[in-house]
Amino acid sequence: MTAGKAKIGKIDRELFSEFLLHRLGKADPSVIVPPMTGIDAGVVDIGNGNVLVIAEDPIFAVPKQPLDMFGWYTVHIGASDVAVMGVRPQYMTYSLLLPPETSDTDFRTIVDSIHRTAVELGIAIVGGHTGYYPGFSAPTIGGITVFAITGKDTYVTPAGARPGNDVILTKGPAIETAGILSVLRETDLQKNYPEGLIRDAQALCYQMTVVKDALTAMAAGGVTAMHDATEGGVIGGLFEVAEASGVGMVIDESRFVYPEEVRMVCEMFAIDPVAAIAEGSLLITADQASSEKIIGALAEAGIRSSVIGTVTADPLSRTLKRRDGTTIPLAIPAQDPFWPVFFDSVI
Repeated sequence: MTAGKAKIGKIDRELFSEFLLHRLGKADPSVIVPPMTGIDAGVVDIGNGNVLVIAEDPIFAVPKQPLDMFGWYTVHIGASDVAVMGVRPQYMTYSLLLPPETSDTDFRTIVDSIHRTAVELGIAIVGGHTGYYPGFSAPTIGGITVFAITGKDTYVTPAGARPGNDVILTKGPAIETAGILSVLRETDLQKNYPEGLIRDAQALCYQMTVVKDALTAMAAGGVTAMHDATEGGVIGGLFEVAEASGVGMVIDESRFVYPEEVRMVCEMFAIDPVAAIAEGSLLITADQASSEKIIGALAEAGIRSSVIGTVTADPLSRTLKRRDGTTIPLAIPAQDPFWPVFFDSVI
């Protein structure tokens, strides 16, 4: 990261690898899956053939959205990082940090929404922290930690992709980008697009979760790896799975599910949909013999998906064929194109 140059979002891969990964506290052999690029949750051996799967995320309130939506995001985004390991989330803690002027009504709305969503997903809240602090301009989840206990051989990681696997994408790219920007920039969209399509885009906010996607795919069988395509979008998520697994990939954008509302928002704000934040878009690698069954199970659950490419043995060959016929390498974008538009929308 260049000195003095502002960056929004996660730290870059080089800083993560060269600095942070060498500062992980005491080494412990019970840590089976430690922090690494592209891994959504850690795994700890707790004995008796069981492991603890654990993940953490910060959550920020989205302007112009109701606070009960903030509570819904909190639980689903945290739970998604455990679900992509093929494990049903069981427990959570959260830290809710509030501006001192927050009303009692707003406080209760957020907490009630977190509670209701946790109940819907079957998650017990076992601890956390809640308080009012100067310096916060909006309610913020300093961290949600979601965890589950499962058998030692019953989970997957993004490092499990194998040559010959199919690559499956659910819902399409830029789900989070389209959902959030269609709320923040509704007036701009109304100048060029029909009201119904704008409402469809706003409804994508309720698809910013992969809990159902991941658990449905895992139950269908044949899954080797899963990864939530969040910051850096689908292209960044594909790179992370390939890098974690030490494999190559050949991906074809023309095979993506592409909701018309995603096309609309990305066209309006000149955003490359494959590079934009995509909470809700799940990447799955699976045995080719299982792909049809997985896609069928997802369809029965109301989730569109498609095979978008193949895992190959050559880690030096990771490509994405664009819809215009050009081919580019898989890579994590230097800057997710969502963030500049988002901050222009809220300043």
